[in-house]
Amino acid sequence: MSENPSSGVPGTWSVDERCTNCDTARQLAPGLVRERAGRSEVVRQPRDAAELRQLYAAAHACPTRSLRPGGPLDPATDPFPLALDDGLLLLGHNSRHTAGANSYLLRRPTGWLMIDTPRFAEALAARYEGLGPVTDVLLTHRDHAAHGRAYADRLGARLWIHEGDLDAAPDADRVLRGTEPVEIAPGVTAHPFPGHTRGSVLYLADEHYCFTGDTLYWSRTTGDLEVHDTITWYSIEELSASLDRGLDRLRFEWLLPGHGERRRMPAGEAASRLRGLADRCRRLRPAPVDFGAVRW
Repeated sequence: MSENPSSGVPGTWSVDERCTNCDTARQLAPGLVRERAGRSEVVRQPRDAAELRQLYAAAHACPTRSLRPGGPLDPATDPFPLALDDGLLLLGHNSRHTAGANSYLLRRPTGWLMIDTPRFAEALAARYEGLGPVTDVLLTHRDHAAHGRAYADRLGARLWIHEGDLDAAPDADRVLRGTEPVEIAPGVTAHPFPGHTRGSVLYLADEHYCFTGDTLYWSRTTGDLEVHDTITWYSIEELSASLDRGLDRLRFEWLLPGHGERRRMPAGEAASRLRGLADRCRRLRPAPVDFGAVRW
């Protein structure tokens, strides 16, 4: 049993049957939540305040509200936006309409960039507005487009998407085209990366942060950089070609995916692991989509 710091009432944490196995809770509460039989489960109750904070972060990020403290989830325990680095925020409040994807805010000299979006709510939009101007909402691909227009309109921002996924955001303000990198703001480059979807894009900032959508992620299972090869909607061959094009163009230290584990590593290590991934990806062949085979 653990104490809820806002109410003082003992609570028992658990995951209910609505869990979609999106991995969000396991990222935020490692050691407390694990995967079992295609969904998350609570391994044990928190032992101290730090672990309790991890579970509250996971609960407020969970797109289905499946992770619960044994009673109502108090808004006062919401830690988001959560700082990952100076000027880099994890937004939490993942949405069922984006398959539970992570989203981020990145501070730039002229304002914030939102990379993909949390669920839309006026209270959340006001919270982000209070941080300063949000100039652009950058969509990594169609699966994460559900709330893009709503946030762009509410925050007075430009909405970006690639032409390959334009039907998911046909009213986008800026449309990326082709496969060549494009500088969309000082120090920020969009790298079209067809594979997971036809219009997938990686956004690279200052050769430091790489926002990868559903293309690249860090796998706890393999202990390495991976692609979501078992949920490739468009073309695994195109994904391999995208990786080959990116080998000499992508230099970063922070890997920031929509799904899967985040990872910070030296730029040299990231480049080496990216090269190894490209080698492995060349041997992959098309296969049916299988969510259960994702190597979280």
